[in-house]
Amino acid sequence: MKLFKLFSKEKKLTVEFCGKNLDRFLSEETFPKYNAFFNEKNVNYKEYECQSKCKECKKAPYAMINGEFVTAETSEALLEKMKKQLHE
Repeated sequence: MKLFKLFSKEKKLTVEFCGKNLDRFLSEETFPKYNAFFNEKNVNYKEYECQSKCKECKKAPYAMINGEFVTAETSEALLEKMKKQLHE
């Protein structure tokens, strides 16, 4: 058993997306930035077909981050919010 893993202070981030929201707001130029972020070791990513947040989904990019609803004006701004939460 590795004790340093048990007491690690590394923050883990669970990010859940609505696939329809991603299709609506994620552009080809921001996709590589999202992909790089999701490949970080402390980020767990899951995409759902729908999260039943249709009103919010039509207005702006959003994600459920560790169970909290987080939205932003652009997909780039949402990515920055996710990075900030991971590194706090």
